[in-house]
Amino acid sequence: MTIEYHAIEFETAHEAIQWTEASGKDIAILLDGPKVAAQEDVARLEEAGVEFAYLHDHEMPDGSHRIMTVPVN
Repeated sequence: MTIEYHAIEFETAHEAIQWTEASGKDIAILLDGPKVAAQEDVARLEEAGVEFAYLHDHEMPDGSHRIMTVPVN
């Protein structure tokens, strides 16, 4: 099965997360590398059972930041 989706590829997860924070609407995911895609495209991937992970910038108790992944499917 082939699922078509539109995404912007990034070199690092940090760059992808920065893009989503600036756009305020797209979602950072990890799918064969860090990418940013529209909510609708990510929902279609999830519904189709495609394995990927959401990328999040998590602030630790000491104030430092870590990139966390949340696996899907």
